[in-house]
Amino acid sequence: MARAKKTDVKSNNGATVGYEAQLWQMADALRGSMDAAEYKHVVLGLIFLKYISDAFEEKHAKLQAEASKGADPEDPDEYRAFNIFWVPAEARWSNLKGHAKQPTIGQLVDDAMSGVERDNPSLKGVLPKDYARPALDKQRLGQLIDLVSNIRIGDEESRSKDVLGRVYEYFLSQFASAEGKNGGEFYTPRCVVKVLVEMLEPYKGRVYDPCCGSSGMFVQSEEFIVAHEGKLGDISIYGQESNYTTWRLSKMNLAIRGIDGQIAHGDTFHNDRHPDLKADYILANPPFNVSDWRGELLREDKRWQYGVPPASNANFAWVQHMVYHLSPTGIAGFVLANGSMSSNQSGEGDIRKNLVEADLVDCMIALPGQLFYSTQIPACLWFLSRDKKNHKFRDRRGHVLFIDARKLGSMVDRTHKELTAEDISRIANTYHAWRGEKDVGQYEDVPGFCKSATLEEILKHGHVLTPGRYVGAEAQEDDGEPFEDKMKRLTAQLHEQMLQARKLDDAIEANLKELGYGE
Repeated sequence: MARAKKTDVKSNNGATVGYEAQLWQMADALRGSMDAAEYKHVVLGLIFLKYISDAFEEKHAKLQAEASKGADPEDPDEYRAFNIFWVPAEARWSNLKGHAKQPTIGQLVDDAMSGVERDNPSLKGVLPKDYARPALDKQRLGQLIDLVSNIRIGDEESRSKDVLGRVYEYFLSQFASAEGKNGGEFYTPRCVVKVLVEMLEPYKGRVYDPCCGSSGMFVQSEEFIVAHEGKLGDISIYGQESNYTTWRLSKMNLAIRGIDGQIAHGDTFHNDRHPDLKADYILANPPFNVSDWRGELLREDKRWQYGVPPASNANFAWVQHMVYHLSPTGIAGFVLANGSMSSNQSGEGDIRKNLVEADLVDCMIALPGQLFYSTQIPACLWFLSRDKKNHKFRDRRGHVLFIDARKLGSMVDRTHKELTAEDISRIANTYHAWRGEKDVGQYEDVPGFCKSATLEEILKHGHVLTPGRYVGAEAQEDDGEPFEDKMKRLTAQLHEQMLQARKLDDAIEANLKELGYGE
């Protein structure tokens, strides 16, 4: 399926050139007093149903036109042969639209969802089925159905433009923003995912995300392959998500794009659903600094090869879980809180030291602030490689690349920043040049931005991996002004500023005397 180019949607959270923002504003106006976390499933469930119904009805019309040649528009296999979901009569959008003003519309939507799950086993247990609950205003639900009725998202033309993908992702980002801290658990900003994908270049092999949220990592991995004219069948997708409602979003997000993935539901630490998996690529955004992961029950776990992670913080449990699941030449890229680069609490410093000395750390990136909806905690990107001689690239053993990207990014609204396409290319190309890829130029250290450091240098810094420790200060341009002239000019400026300050003090003192103070 063709995908829309990035230029179709300039921003994750407001600056679009399409109608996503307008559609969101109309849908959000129907929310009323309903909590965004609840409303998310109401809206996204309807959008999903509209999508599969559009695709079904388009194929249904073609089959009806070919009925004289033996085509049967009511044969489910006629649809499944083209990777189109079979939609039973009670779930077809025309039926729901015709009853949108009825007080029974909530039950009709629930019945529609149940019918789709019944006839499409891959969706079993995935779709929301609580539209009949009394707390959901049926008049608003009918209005929402009317609104969604006005967009074509599942017919062939819309699929070729990935209209649903754009709308669905935009809505996910807006819900994350509306929910704040709680909503971000399932949504990683697109620009952050794009950095991970562009750096790892997952062309072929097994791709794994142990905390996959709404599956954004997988979607963009497939977009990357399409953009580079690769074959979608060349990668296999594996994921796990502990939050049940988020797992459902993940399954829907993949289903609307026709992506086949083994996405399991369960606690990754206590019920690893892919215990024998060795992945070629791991991309992840684990929840930061989780303190209630019940780590005390896993003190002897075989995944802790570099030290037992503290029960008070799951950061290095996530890191070691990912290392454990890497293939012999696998590489991982993931988001963590900045504290992971320098913390020495509860043995975390020892685990980080062991990871460095095992030469697993390939690259560290400090990200700008304000990228995430869910947290103001500063974040960084870790890249780990099982085999830094890696055969495909140059021998990088004994070296780590540090990139300080904190000054990059542009504000897209009052509270959120986004990495631009140019920012992402600069970061990724720096990494690709450093590991010796062709056609990206020669790598050079850039003061204030990037530095290739040896393990000996990292040892001198106590195994702290904060890029700012290594990249140094940004080089200042020489303006050509002689030193003596510059000092005279700066001294004169300072003298003038002191005179102005003295005049201001005198004026304030005079005003106070007029008011009867200081006499």
